Amino acid sequence: MKKTLKLCLTGLCCVGFAAACSSSDTDGDSTSNTNPDVEVSKEGFPIVEEEITLSLMAPGTGLAEWKDMPTLQEYTEMTNISFEYTTPPMSDFATRLNLAFASGDVADIIYGAGTSNLTPGMEVDYGRQGILIPLEDLIAEYAPNIQRLLDENPDIARSITTVDGHIYSLPVINQHPNSSWAVPMWYNGEWLDALDAEVPTTTDELYDLLVRFRDEDPNGNGEADEIPLLDVQMNSTRLAFLGAFGMKAWGIEEVDGEVRYAPHTENYKEYLTYMNKLFEEGLLDPETFSQSDEQKKAKGQENRLGLFPDWFSFFTTGQSEDEAMNNPMFHALSSPITDEPLIPINPGITRGTFAITSNNEYPEASIRWVDYFYSDEGSEFLDHGPEGYLFERDEDGNKVKLDPPPQFDSAEDYRGTLTPAYGIPTPTLVKRVEGVEVSEFDQFLDAETEEKIGPYGEVPIPLLYLTNEEQEIVNTIEVDLKSYVEQLEARFITGVEPLSNWDKYVDTIESMNIEEYIEIYQVAYDRWASS
Repeated sequence: MKKTLKLCLTGLCCVGFAAACSSSDTDGDSTSNTNPDVEVSKEGFPIVEEEITLSLMAPGTGLAEWKDMPTLQEYTEMTNISFEYTTPPMSDFATRLNLAFASGDVADIIYGAGTSNLTPGMEVDYGRQGILIPLEDLIAEYAPNIQRLLDENPDIARSITTVDGHIYSLPVINQHPNSSWAVPMWYNGEWLDALDAEVPTTTDELYDLLVRFRDEDPNGNGEADEIPLLDVQMNSTRLAFLGAFGMKAWGIEEVDGEVRYAPHTENYKEYLTYMNKLFEEGLLDPETFSQSDEQKKAKGQENRLGLFPDWFSFFTTGQSEDEAMNNPMFHALSSPITDEPLIPINPGITRGTFAITSNNEYPEASIRWVDYFYSDEGSEFLDHGPEGYLFERDEDGNKVKLDPPPQFDSAEDYRGTLTPAYGIPTPTLVKRVEGVEVSEFDQFLDAETEEKIGPYGEVPIPLLYLTNEEQEIVNTIEVDLKSYVEQLEARFITGVEPLSNWDKYVDTIESMNIEEYIEIYQVAYDRWASS
């Protein structure tokens, strides 16, 4: 990985970082709501001798009621902790969570929210108000799996510790070999074979290939129905193309210690120019900014797509895993303005997935409950559920996959009815389980990732927290700024707004206090780097 990613490996924090944070000034005691009548076991199961009930709020995917999920039912039996679940649809969750905070009638535990719903600013604000309680003392005493991960990976600790020295939420910690992915892109392998073409490594080579996809009938049906490249709102392909022009984020990024706003740079103008060329020449799907994900998938299943995004290519094409191994992964690109291929990657940490509120009478039991999922055994249990659904064990104790019931289209759809670890960021350690045979498809994914992402990946900017004052200023700037940049991206790419208006665009951004916005993040980055 490049220099930005290497920051994640520097030992700037000592062992025991999270526990040490508790020595700083606090607004309250992280165990102030302890119920003295309940004794919490520090190891093993059950966690409490007499059953207790907690309330939990999480975004629901709509596939099943959480009370009916076998994973949660079995874990209740293991722990003696049961829950009253509030799981509004994902589309309504942010609104419902904000209303709960505003009313004070917030659940004991906030689960699976992620930073889009429980933002870093909310953590700082509600932590300062005492609505979210500090977790670092609880972790040190009752969560050995979490504490071990923080001690072994100091960068995780400082990435989830706010400016007041507290940890208010737990993250997903992703150590899977393919955790660096944002949303990968895939080439249609049948088309490459038909054209005897190679995977491009430069923007010029990609342009030439997309032209061939358009003109040479690679799907062999005698019709000019091929779509060389497509996306939905550019939400999945954007980062890959930004990387080709030397950018790592559609917003704030760090380059050699300096923070900048990527959509305000000449690099971004080059990105827009390239994408506009693809659009004008019929190489980028004209419905990119209007279609749904379902419409995208329908085109894939008609074998009309040459380059497309999805977590796995067969999610779009409808192929089997074996067939999908013929679809190569997108390779990071260089361009005329940067001769070093670059692709933005995830930091391997997603914050805001588990928080304990001041309404919770059992914080020790709550942190013990979630700590199990940061162990190898607990992570596997949360991901796969109990035995008898997705798998069974043979006479040697090895896992054997089971087919899903016939009413489910895939094992993934079935899994979403068994465990909450589906479609939302759950508090857990994600890694490949040792001792489990790696499938041929996973070996293919590993090899593609190692070749085409690993050497070129950079994290856009470390995970930062802002002070309350900084967050207030950022909030006032960010809403209009993001809305304007989003609208103008679509207008520039589709040609509705000519690129000759670039200077006007830059002037508008500068009128939105972009310099102050960048300076706040520079201060936050410097604070992180010196922590």
